[in-house]
Amino acid sequence: MEAQRRRLTKEVIMGRIWTDEQLAEMSKRTIDKALAAIDAGESQKAKELVEQMYDQFAHLHDGYMVWVTGLLTWIYDRHGAQGVEDAEREAHAKEAKLVFKPPESTDFKYIVEMMANGLQGHVHQHMTLEEDDEKVVMTNTPCGSGGRLIQMGGYEPDVGLGRITEPANLTFNTPDFPLYCVHCPLFNINAIDDNGDFLFINTPPGDGSQCRFIFYKDKKDIPEEYYKRLGREKSVTSHTR
Repeated sequence: MEAQRRRLTKEVIMGRIWTDEQLAEMSKRTIDKALAAIDAGESQKAKELVEQMYDQFAHLHDGYMVWVTGLLTWIYDRHGAQGVEDAEREAHAKEAKLVFKPPESTDFKYIVEMMANGLQGHVHQHMTLEEDDEKVVMTNTPCGSGGRLIQMGGYEPDVGLGRITEPANLTFNTPDFPLYCVHCPLFNINAIDDNGDFLFINTPPGDGSQCRFIFYKDKKDIPEEYYKRLGREKSVTSHTR
């Protein structure tokens, strides 16, 4: 009986499961299906395909997010915070040649609009922008990557992603800093060291429920505390938009 079951199972697997037409449909990009539905006037189908495409992207986005944090955890466990910083600097230097290239301008309006557009690539986050005479504050609730990873339980013992336990410049000088988020203080540090001042200011992730980017129109208005938590000194006197 068991031999017969195995033979039948093998026969099912060896036979055709999909038609050529079904395989061709599976091979199509979701965006092409959505655009075709729009062209055909099938609005409901197009909406469903857009949602499907978003979910497909989110799955890969989150997989890479956890993958990167797992690698950083391995580095931290063996080489400490300095090893993480060295690895991040090396990775971002290569990344800047292909994807996240240096901004074409440091113009205030350009930077704010570039970041607002770029961060829409994060998934399942809600963004608000508020402006006053001094600054623009972008609030992501939650951050679509680091914040969500905290809320997903990535740093709980059963998953085991790491945190930098000791305060350091790489952690905004706060303890128990989630490893995925170290690129935020590092971006701020690089902006000061390479360009003379912040392009924007990140805030610590906390419980993951909220992440802020703060853009000051005049650098002289930036509170000194933002420099000190990165181990830097405020030296700029005035820099208008």
